[in-house]
Amino acid sequence: MISRIVPLSGLAAFVVCTLLSVIHDPSIAVGREAADPLTLQAQQILQAQCLSCHSGQSPRGGLDLTTRERFMEGGEAGLIYDSASPAESRLLKLVTHSEEPGMPFKRPKLAPSQIKILTAWIKAGAPYAGEIAVPTQDEWWSLKVLSKPAIPKVPDALKAWPRHPIDQFVAAAWAERQLGPSPEADKRTLLRRVTFDLIGLPPTPEEMAGFLADDTPGDYERVVDRLLESPHYGERWARFWMDLAHFAETHGHDQDRPRPNAWPYRDYLIRAFNQDKSYARFVQEQIAGDVLWPQDPDATVAMGFLAAGPWDESSLRDIRDDTLDRQVARYLDRDDMVTTAMSTFVSSTVHCARCHEHKFDPISQAEYYRLQAVFAGVDKGERAYDPDPKVAQRRAELLALKAGLPARLQASDGGLFAPEVQSAVAVWEANLKSSNTPWNVLQGQLPQSENGSTLTPQPDGSILASGTRPEKDVYTITAHLALSQVTYLRLELLSDDSLPHKGPGRQDNGNLHLNEITVTVAPRDKPGEAKKVTLINPRADFNQQDWGIERAIDGNPGTAWGIYPQVGMSHVAIFEIADPKSCGGEIVLTVKLEQVHGGGHLIGRPRLSVTEIETSQPIRLGVEVLPAAITEILKVDAAARTERQQADLAVFYLAQNADEQLAALPPLQYVYAAASDFKPDGGFAPAKAPRVINVLKRGDIRSPGAEVKPGAMACVPELPADFSIPELANEGARRVALAHWLSDSRNGLTWRSIVNRIWQRRFGKGLVDTPNDFGRMGSTPTHPELLDWLAVTFRDGAAGNPGARAGSIKQLDRMLVTSATYRQVSHHQPDYATRDEDNRFLWRMPRTRLDAESVRDAVLQVAGKLNLTLGGPSVKQFIQLPAIHVTPGVDYLNFDVDRPENARRSVYRFLFRTLPDPFMETLDCADSSQLTPVRNTSVTALQALATMNNKLIVRQSEHLAERVKATNPSVPDQIVSLYNLILNRPPTAAEQKLVVEYAQTHGLANACRMLLNCNEFLFLD
Repeated sequence: MISRIVPLSGLAAFVVCTLLSVIHDPSIAVGREAADPLTLQAQQILQAQCLSCHSGQSPRGGLDLTTRERFMEGGEAGLIYDSASPAESRLLKLVTHSEEPGMPFKRPKLAPSQIKILTAWIKAGAPYAGEIAVPTQDEWWSLKVLSKPAIPKVPDALKAWPRHPIDQFVAAAWAERQLGPSPEADKRTLLRRVTFDLIGLPPTPEEMAGFLADDTPGDYERVVDRLLESPHYGERWARFWMDLAHFAETHGHDQDRPRPNAWPYRDYLIRAFNQDKSYARFVQEQIAGDVLWPQDPDATVAMGFLAAGPWDESSLRDIRDDTLDRQVARYLDRDDMVTTAMSTFVSSTVHCARCHEHKFDPISQAEYYRLQAVFAGVDKGERAYDPDPKVAQRRAELLALKAGLPARLQASDGGLFAPEVQSAVAVWEANLKSSNTPWNVLQGQLPQSENGSTLTPQPDGSILASGTRPEKDVYTITAHLALSQVTYLRLELLSDDSLPHKGPGRQDNGNLHLNEITVTVAPRDKPGEAKKVTLINPRADFNQQDWGIERAIDGNPGTAWGIYPQVGMSHVAIFEIADPKSCGGEIVLTVKLEQVHGGGHLIGRPRLSVTEIETSQPIRLGVEVLPAAITEILKVDAAARTERQQADLAVFYLAQNADEQLAALPPLQYVYAAASDFKPDGGFAPAKAPRVINVLKRGDIRSPGAEVKPGAMACVPELPADFSIPELANEGARRVALAHWLSDSRNGLTWRSIVNRIWQRRFGKGLVDTPNDFGRMGSTPTHPELLDWLAVTFRDGAAGNPGARAGSIKQLDRMLVTSATYRQVSHHQPDYATRDEDNRFLWRMPRTRLDAESVRDAVLQVAGKLNLTLGGPSVKQFIQLPAIHVTPGVDYLNFDVDRPENARRSVYRFLFRTLPDPFMETLDCADSSQLTPVRNTSVTALQALATMNNKLIVRQSEHLAERVKATNPSVPDQIVSLYNLILNRPPTAAEQKLVVEYAQTHGLANACRMLLNCNEFLFLD
């Protein structure tokens, strides 16, 4: 036989299967033929780690490893070994990392003993002992039933080292690889490490001094407990979770419209982590919290998880509902929900089964579409909620009362004639007659539109706008009135079913802008003598933030009155006439409503009225123009009214009373979230019922297959995938079923996934370094028994102390950061590195670069400028430029870094998808258009330039210099203070001499910049 070496193509980089540790399991079948131990060992490696990719009908790279004949055929690049010269085999060069890409791909390097086995096997001609059996799917590590392994014993030489059971698992893995622990880090390193890890900020000089001075037992544990109780702990975890959910505050895609109400979901995350909410509840809230806990506002806000990703406005809003493109967009939007939920909570690549059966994992295409059916009744939109549960309950009661009134009237409900109701109606009627202002509705000449809107008078005196929707317009309303003077003007903005969101504005979101309102009065017989009157003391029932009613009379056409987000309801404003004009009893009154701000923010249905009374009491803003039918009833003497008239009056009173109570409640807030009931946006509206979901053959919308019902993956043992929902029309029941499936104690994927993510946060890499993929194309765990022990411990709360709680992230975090493994130094050890180059088995603590948010926040903190206020709307740390279509322009370069909003923590930044902050992007901040389970961590020249020259760094260096000068008169003392602030230690004598000389030559601010750019500040040991 002549062996040859053939280079691998790019695709065939997967030709080398993932080789990890030899599984010494006598149950593994490698054929019935007798074989020598070397062949069995090599085939055990191939079977355990390679056949998942290199077997079946479509093996990766065309390489099938199940038989020697297929192996000899090679893959797309031909043979990849040379038995005559094993060391020259490309296979061995890849697994020894002497050629790129190093194999196993993105996984730990093979142990020397394993490489020896493969070298000897190739030298022997790669013999096979029959066909290698492909492991059945239920044998895959992540799909095994979760059970708690026994804690391993450690070698006698290490018995004094472990602090926690996790240390024993780590030490047991060392014994197999001839590794050992590194010494414990010094106290300064530990405090700096754990403070950044848990709250994303450096320790203050005072905190460092206090910790270094405390030599009592449990000093470190007390620091950990303090950090876990810090409100900034939730901010740190929330930022990581936002990466997983690809959270941002714009839609992305081509239009990238801002989402002004996305931020409540971010604040929900901060609260949830600070409260240490049980993980099962945390999962359930983000899938179906609105259904499971309808009275809990946080459970509604949690639905922002499913809506955190991009949204295709062009396809989902701006094209016809019955088009093929709209249907495709809906499927893709649901795909985003399915992918986000399943990747985040169960580390599954179920989305790979959208067009065909999953190539590597036991997931069918039908199961993927069953998960789509779970979300077939929800979309992404602005969802109303009350932050206060008591207010939410009262609002629900009032709305239920109003909704039930028509039925009560139809049934002649006796409660409408109850003495207490009739008495309240009588009091209301008496007050109405004594205090009601006699308003005169402006009706007369046809209203005029300056730019082509169609203005149609309505029977109630209002004017309905329709037809053309110009960018700006002026409505002119003229009326002849038999009044001696005009003292007040009343403007009602009425809702109408024909308007977007029922108005009262004509903008797509139901809003309007009234830039200026002007009034002229003239004698009826002398219309040419019209004089402008001055409007003063404006009042409105609601003012949009920064768009108050006073802006409608300020003479500035660039300002306006707006009512967003209180759309879908009527509003009213009253203006006082400064100098009432007397016109002898007959007047011509003209009102102009100027809407020149642009963007189609026009009034949809105004009604104007005036009065001639003079009063020192404020005039009521409430609805005072009664319906004609109610006015007729009030004309009838109370004793002569029929039962139906009494009932009509009672229903009107109860409805109006409920409206007044609703108006008195705090305004509703909104969150951008998954919802089945939300404010329509242009052509985008909620589904009336869950949509029908079909399996799409090859993922093609034009080739629908069988209809599917809601369900999940069948590969999780002991957990039914069929939800068996009796009422499929109830979309909430679908999500509840999935929420329970995900959080079920039997779902090993869920519990392994989250503990792996928590481990990743503390040690830089997860025990599985593909945290979103626990399938066959992902990594296998370096410490499988440790992973399962952590998962069961976390799930059941058996953390070894009486106060342990099930699903407590804080308690698991405490265990990890107080372990001996976490406390090691990060120093390099060449002999250990030859056995475990990537430190996957943690013989030292990984050294990591600070993430973008920590760099920015730490700079602000040491400069004394960091604003630690929690929560609230996101701050725009950029200049917002005029919009291009619907997307605002963004200018980061000319933003004044001394503006107050720049001092907020980075987690509160307003996040654009397509327009990210260049400084944060340079430091590897997550791309919010993608799920980011692991951030890139690069070290580049561009980063050095940014951290030296960015305006933020330059200005904060100046502030830092001013800070140390204020308390230290001499330059040497200033340098000591700088070191303590930036590096949490005093300078050495040599460092102090050099930096003092530098500061005296180049200025203290430049010395600050230099220290902020040193590795000791930007990296964590």
